Amino acid sequence: MEYLKVRAMLSIKRDRIDSLRWHMALLLEEFHQVRRDRDDTRSKLRSDGDNGNGGNGNGGNGNPNENGRGDRPAARECTYQDFMKCQPLNFKGTEGVVRLIRWFEKMETVFHISNCPEKYQVKYATCTLLNIALTWWNSHKRTIGTEAAFAMSWRELMKLMTEVYCPRNEIQKMESELWNLTVKNNDLAAYTQRF
Repeated sequence: MEYLKVRAMLSIKRDRIDSLRWHMALLLEEFHQVRRDRDDTRSKLRSDGDNGNGGNGNGGNGNPNENGRGDRPAARECTYQDFMKCQPLNFKGTEGVVRLIRWFEKMETVFHISNCPEKYQVKYATCTLLNIALTWWNSHKRTIGTEAAFAMSWRELMKLMTEVYCPRNEIQKMESELWNLTVKNNDLAAYTQRF
């Protein structure tokens, strides 16, 4: 009877985890859409800034501060040094699924903070790979060519690395371990409190 209660509790926990993963994926996609919209708006504002009067929006008298609406300086494009100052995580390829996800999340944060353009994201991110992960990346780069490797999008790299470092059989193994957990030397209340 105790065993059935534990299985039921684990099933509920698993459903909650699945729900959280789904909501996190939606939030992440919404976040990316907001960033894309922001970047599109910035680009549009920059291109609309040239309104036929010298691009300074002040009636063409050449003084950008006369009416307080002078052009703001464009955000400087990120350099590799700017990127590295944000202290991105390294990924070795042996740390597992959780570390890979943390690496992805940290990279997203670093891209945002350092104002890293999409064209450099894969190049800069792959410079943080070490050991087995670096060996895998160099092999992949040789296979498809350096230009093609660095031309791929960050999303494509994330998908590729997920396929390599989160193989389906490992995920199934983790799910199996979760389903086969048993209570040892605890009652159900202590067990559920632990999780």
